[in-house]
This record gives sequence, structure tokens and C-alpha cells, in this order.
Amino acid sequence: MAETADDLSTPLGQETVHPKRRLRLPFTGLQALAVALGLFLVAFAGFALFNDNPLGGEPTARIVLRQPSPAEKSAAAQSGAAVPEAKSAAKQATPSDQKTITVIDGSSGKRQDFVVAGDGADKAGTDAAPVPMAGVDQRLLEKSRYGMIPVVADGLKPFTVYAAEADRAKAARMPVVAIVVGGLGVGAAKTADAIMKLPPAVTLAFTPYGSDPSRLAERARAQRHEILLQIPMEPFDYPDNDPGPQTLLTTLAAEQNLDRLYWHLSRFQGYAGIANFMGARFVAADTVMQPIIREAAKRGLGYLDDGSAPRSAAPSLAAGQAMPFAKADLAIDAVPTALEIDRALARLESLARERGLAVGIASALPVSIERIAAWSKALDSRGIMLVPLTTAMLKSKSG
Repeated sequence: MAETADDLSTPLGQETVHPKRRLRLPFTGLQALAVALGLFLVAFAGFALFNDNPLGGEPTARIVLRQPSPAEKSAAAQSGAAVPEAKSAAKQATPSDQKTITVIDGSSGKRQDFVVAGDGADKAGTDAAPVPMAGVDQRLLEKSRYGMIPVVADGLKPFTVYAAEADRAKAARMPVVAIVVGGLGVGAAKTADAIMKLPPAVTLAFTPYGSDPSRLAERARAQRHEILLQIPMEPFDYPDNDPGPQTLLTTLAAEQNLDRLYWHLSRFQGYAGIANFMGARFVAADTVMQPIIREAAKRGLGYLDDGSAPRSAAPSLAAGQAMPFAKADLAIDAVPTALEIDRALARLESLARERGLAVGIASALPVSIERIAAWSKALDSRGIMLVPLTTAMLKSKSG
């Protein structure tokens, strides 16, 4: 057997030793560390982008609200401390139950956006528990699918029960002026100013919008103000000028407008009557206005026409229902300056002396509130009496 050269060079009895091959990596240790760090950053970014947490991994905290126990409430009451309570689910409106509306002040032209209950109100069940207002006679309430609405009961009418106190015998003997400040309920600050700064004889009119109209209306009545509910009605330039959700429209059938009326009537309680909010087109249409006046009269309410529509059908319709009624003679702050407001108030005095009574309307502008409050202080010394609107309505009816 032939021997190879390798065999010949290896001493007999020794194994052939081959050199070991070393595996070389395609990158260095530093490069491997950089790759690992890059993969970590990619994974983190993917988690932040595609995870359901909108905070992208920022620390969060869960706060659990619970109702305090009776013992805690009692202890807090004794110590004078306030006990925070969790809000009920009924108060937590979802975005689908809300609408944003733009309200245009009739005097200043200022536009303001407000979030109000929207379509969810249409679906309100009849079993929803109403929140009773202080001083509201429960006998004068009737359940509708939207909540409680006024009704005549036991010979009592909301107009009579919720009319503000006044010396009607004195009012029958001397000229009287009634002033209604409207557009309240949206904008808590201006509403509070009107409630607290105006004399109690000034009647306050609330729109059905706002986050908590019941609370503000209750506060007004606690300060001895008489209150009205303003019903949004179709103006001539609707929908460019939109009074808000559930507006009464000339294009709707009577039963549809009555259903919308019930929604408005259920927003709060304790009002002596209703008034139009805008509505120059609607109030001039006898066929659509008649069911509204008839229904309001049936429920024991008075009606104020704001005087903005010369061809309003409200005066004759209210007379046909023997309904307490008044029509505003002028808008006090049509020009919202102190000088023009003072002039308008002077014209109201002149009308009152000529006819025995005059009715003015105003918005809750700071300048309007300030001038009306100042004017009213010396009014009695000039032989004219400031009275709630219901007193003026009764005087007009008796005259």
C-alpha cells in the first residue's frame, strides 16, 4: 500500500493533528448591540402607534367614585364639611345626545354657542323620574313622554299659582309698567345677574336650552321673580336663522308641533305662561298658531307676544280662548346703549300714562340690567308702578 507524503512526514504512532477552523461573525459586538437597540425602538414605536391607548403609553390613573355611606354623610353634616357624591348616569350625557346651537341676541346681534340636549331628548322615556322644583305644585303637573308638563287641576291654573305677588288693587288705580327680560337659561353668569340685580317685579323669560334650566328657574322664583317659558318658533329666514332644536315650524303638522311644544314645556316648571322666541313667520300663520294657543290655554298658561311680528295672529287667538295675554309695546334695548335704553324706558312711562299700562321687553345685557335697575328705583315717586307681567295681563283683561 502506498504511503502519502503526509503519512511519511508523521512519526509512526502519532495521530495527524489538523488546525481548527474559527467561525467568524458577519458583524462586531458593538454592531450587534446597535441592531438590538434598533429593534427595541421599532417595537416601542409600533406599540405606541397601534395600541388602543390614546395616551401612547403615558402613565394613567383610574379613579373610582363611590356614593358615601349614610354614616359618612351624617359625620360630614355634623362637621359642616361637604360630602362629594358621584354623578348619576342620567346627568352624564353622551355626545350623541347633545347638540351645539348658536343663539343670536335679538338686541346686540352677538352670537353664542351652547351645548344642549339634542335628539336624545326625543327618545326620552315616560318613566324617567322628574326632578321636582321647590315651590312647584305637584298637582299642576302631568306626565308626558318627555317629562312633566303643566296642567289645570282642582280648579287651579299655573298662571294663577305661579303669578308673582303684587298689590293689584293699587295697580288698578295707577299707570303700570311691566318689563320682561328674556333669553335666560343659556349663560349662567348673565342669568344670575338678571336674577340678583333686577327688582323682583321684573318678569324673567327662560329659553328651554342650557345645561340645567330647572336650577336657574328655581333660583329666579326664590328671588320672587315671575318666570315665563320662551318657545322657539320659525322666523322668516329659517333655517339660516335657527332658534334651536325642536323649533315649531309652519311646515309641520299640528300634532308634530304639539309634540315639540311638549318637549319645551317639560324642560322646567313653575312658569306662569309662555312667549314666542323669534317666530315672525310662525306667529303670523293662523292655522299653525291656533293649536299652540289652544293647548297653552287648556293648560292654564298666559301668553306674551314679543311684538316683533306686526301681523301676529296671537292677539285674536288668545282672545278667542279667554287666555291671559299681553303684547310688548317696544324692545327696550333694541339699540343697546345706556342713552337709548333710558329713552326707551321714558317712552314706556309715557305709554303707561296714556293708556294705563305698557309692556317692554329686553335682553339680559349688562347695560340693560344696569339701566333698568337704576330706572326702577325712583319710578314709584313719578306716579308709575312696576308690576309683574301677570298683573299687567289681568289689568288689561279687566279694562
